[in-house]
Amino acid sequence: MADKALIAMSGGVDSSVAALLMAREGYDCVGVTMRLWDGQAGPESRTCCTEEDAADARSVACRLGMPYYVLNLTEDFSRQVIDRFTAGYEAGQTPNPCIDCNRYMKFSRLWERAAALGCSVMATGHYVRTERDAGGRWLLKKAAFGQKDQSYVLYMLTQEQLSRTRFPLGTLTKQQARILAEENGLLNARKRDSQDICFVPDGDYAAFIRRYTGRDYPPGDFVDSQGNVLGRHGGAIRYTVGQRRGLGVAAGRPLYVKSKDMAANTVMLADNDALFSRRLLARDINLIPLSRLDGPVRCRARVRYNQTEQPATAIQTGPDELEVVFDRPQRAITAGQAVVLYDGDLVLGGGTIWKTEDMYDAAATGMGAFDQVQ
Repeated sequence: MADKALIAMSGGVDSSVAALLMAREGYDCVGVTMRLWDGQAGPESRTCCTEEDAADARSVACRLGMPYYVLNLTEDFSRQVIDRFTAGYEAGQTPNPCIDCNRYMKFSRLWERAAALGCSVMATGHYVRTERDAGGRWLLKKAAFGQKDQSYVLYMLTQEQLSRTRFPLGTLTKQQARILAEENGLLNARKRDSQDICFVPDGDYAAFIRRYTGRDYPPGDFVDSQGNVLGRHGGAIRYTVGQRRGLGVAAGRPLYVKSKDMAANTVMLADNDALFSRRLLARDINLIPLSRLDGPVRCRARVRYNQTEQPATAIQTGPDELEVVFDRPQRAITAGQAVVLYDGDLVLGGGTIWKTEDMYDAAATGMGAFDQVQ
C-alpha cells in the first residue's frame, strides 16, 4: 500500500504542482485547504485563503483524482496568529504573521489533521530543500534557485516537523513549476502569487488593529533623541522602524522612525544614519543542524525576508537566546521580525528579534566576547 500524504493546498500554482509531484512519486494524496480568515478581500488584493483559492484547490484536486477537504481553523488562526500580531504592534514591535502562520497553523494544526487522516507525511509548495546528515539529523536548505527561496519563513521547523514534511519544489524554478502546471492542465498555472497579508489585504495595519481590538490608539508626540517634541503622531501603532513617509513633520531634512515608547506614547525620529545597528538579541530561537551553539559561530544572517544575507557572528547566550553581531551595521533592525542564520545554503536557525544595539547595555550582556572574535 502506498504511503499517504496530506498536501497543503492554498489554491496557488506552487501547492498544486507539489500535489502533482507527490502523486507522481506514488503517494496516496489527500488535498486540504485551511480556512483561516472570514474577512473579505477586495478584487485587487493579492492574498491567500479566499473562497476563490479554495475553489481553485478543489479543481486541481479533482483533476489529480485526490480527495479534498476544507478545514475550518478560523478560531485557531485568530488566537495563534492575529492575536499575536495585534499584541506585537501594541508592544511596539513589527511581527511577521506569515512565520506564525507556518509555525502554529500549517506545521502544527494541519499536521494534526494529517495524522488523523492516516498520512505519514505532509507536503507544501514552499521553495526549500531538506536532507539528512551523516548522523541522521534533518537539515533545512535554501531552494536550489535563490529567486524563490522561502527558507526565511521556515527557520522554526523542528526535527520532527522536518522529518515528516516534503518540499517537492525545492529544486525547481517558478517558471518550471508553471510549465508543469500547464502541461498537466491545472487551471491556476498562470495565477499570480499572493503577496498581501490575508487579513490585512489593503495594507492598513493600524485600521485593522483598531477594528479587531475595538481599542483606540491616541495621538502622541514625535520626539528626537533628546526628548524634544517635533510634532504630533496619529497613534504609535501606525509607525514602523525605518518609516519615512506619512510622518507629517516639517523638519527641513528627511526624518525616519527610530523607535517607539508605547508606555509614553512617543515615537522617536532621527536621521537615516541613526537607524544602523550592529548587534541584536533574539529570543524564541530554533536551531536546526545543532541542538545549541557551543561558542561564537561565523555565519550570514537576514533580519527581513528580502534582505541579502550579511556576514555576522552569532553566540547562544541562554537556552532560548541568541546574540548576533554583524560585521557592518544594518539598517532598521526591527523588534518582532525574525533573524535567520545561514552557512551557505544551510539554515542554521534563527529567532525573534527582541532588542537592538542601542536598546540594551552591551557590557551587561557580555557583548565584549564578540569584540574578541571580530
